[in-house]
Amino acid sequence: MKNPFKPGDKKLYSKIVVESETATFDSGLVHPVYATFILGKDAEWCCRLFVLEMKENDEEGIGTFLTVTHHSPAIIGSQIDFISTVKSIIGNEIICAYEAKVGDRLIANGETGQKILKKEKLEKLFLNLTN
Repeated sequence: MKNPFKPGDKKLYSKIVVESETATFDSGLVHPVYATFILGKDAEWCCRLFVLEMKENDEEGIGTFLTVTHHSPAIIGSQIDFISTVKSIIGNEIICAYEAKVGDRLIANGETGQKILKKEKLEKLFLNLTN
């Protein structure tokens, strides 16, 4: 594992909200706005941008936690800017805080954690799982 980062380092991920990312469940459309569960996926991706530069070829990141506080909706066609900030790197775990904004308006914030492990270790872990 490489570690070129320190607390306070930032990454930006921008995206446009599309119709397939609205709050829709098996029962149908709930609201025609950016879904909280999709927001969580995109927040984790923004923080994973650090992991992509940290992991070696025989390593992979795995999520350890995700928090989302959803403050405001984003409509289809909105550009959302995610800014993730390294809070800490302890051993093989990176913790990031993030904010998601449409312009100056805060959409959401929270934290994510990811550990970097050898792919072989992850494969063994997954093989040992049972229903």
